[in-house]
Amino acid sequence: MLPPASVSGYYFWRPEAHYFGIGRIGRDQLEDYARRKGWSLDQAARWLAPNLDD
Repeated sequence: MLPPASVSGYYFWRPEAHYFGIGRIGRDQLEDYARRKGWSLDQAARWLAPNLDD
């Protein structure tokens, strides 16, 4: 499987299951993500807007 870090498996959904979010993205995480992607802070904020911690 390529790339070697890929994940595959069977995923099952049940109405009784409880799912959770991983939380909001903080300013420090946004800055780090933008730096690693080579994006401006505004560009990263546009892409991640629904997940940002206001």
